[in-house]
Amino acid sequence: MHIAEALFIALVAAGMCGVGVCVMYQQPLTRSHNEAEKVSGSFRRNKKAIVSSMITGSIVSIAVLIWTSSAIITFPFSFFSTLITFTYLRNKAARNESAVAHFWPEVIDHLISGIHSGLSLSEAMVGLGARGPEILRPAFAEFHQELLREGNFSLATQNLKTQFNSHSSDQILEAVLLAKSLGGSELLQIFRTLGDFLRQDLSLRKEIEIKHGWIRNSAHLSSAAPWLLLLLLSSQPGTAQSFAQPTGIAILCIGILLTLTAYFWMGRLGRLPKTPRVFS
Repeated sequence: MHIAEALFIALVAAGMCGVGVCVMYQQPLTRSHNEAEKVSGSFRRNKKAIVSSMITGSIVSIAVLIWTSSAIITFPFSFFSTLITFTYLRNKAARNESAVAHFWPEVIDHLISGIHSGLSLSEAMVGLGARGPEILRPAFAEFHQELLREGNFSLATQNLKTQFNSHSSDQILEAVLLAKSLGGSELLQIFRTLGDFLRQDLSLRKEIEIKHGWIRNSAHLSSAAPWLLLLLLSSQPGTAQSFAQPTGIAILCIGILLTLTAYFWMGRLGRLPKTPRVFS
């Protein structure tokens, strides 16, 4: 097969897979204007993931098509590479949120140090924009600007809660709001207790995630093994001719369906439940 033909078929296959992935993740249309805006915003956020997944699918399609000289065998590899890339990039926001959660005990330590050194609660919060964890500094710098602009500590803190959108930040910021409005001689002890609790919770969740990750990755490797074997065998002309028959195509379709079912099922079983927000 000529490289030009392989390139054309691979691009068509990657494009079809990209459209299929978009349809799989398409949210249902509603008549609500706000929900329509959410769908539009979600599509814009996923635009980079869609483009990247289609590029990956094209590269994999070209490589497999040159190796096998069979468009039928190429299609499953194009589909899986596109889907896995899109899913990985789409879940990047969840991974970033999980990474941010590990910095909240450090935020508590900074607040305790600031209050111990004689700073007011507002000054300790503002100081996090310069001395806090680097990943959280932009949010606290914005909090400082809003505090200077509006002069409303409660409103700026509520906006921080909305921005972080996590149960850990809710607990810290609610303690801050209570201490600011009612006063609290026990604030430092509350912060220490909360910091210990968050560290224990993060340590436990990390241990569970590691054990779940072993099982999930083993299952994913097991589901990929038959396709790797097919890729190795497809270099033989007889294998490509066999899967070009209706029976071979049916076997490939059933294999795709079973692999997708196993992949998403294991992902669902291995996903830890997200701690709900109490002070949302």
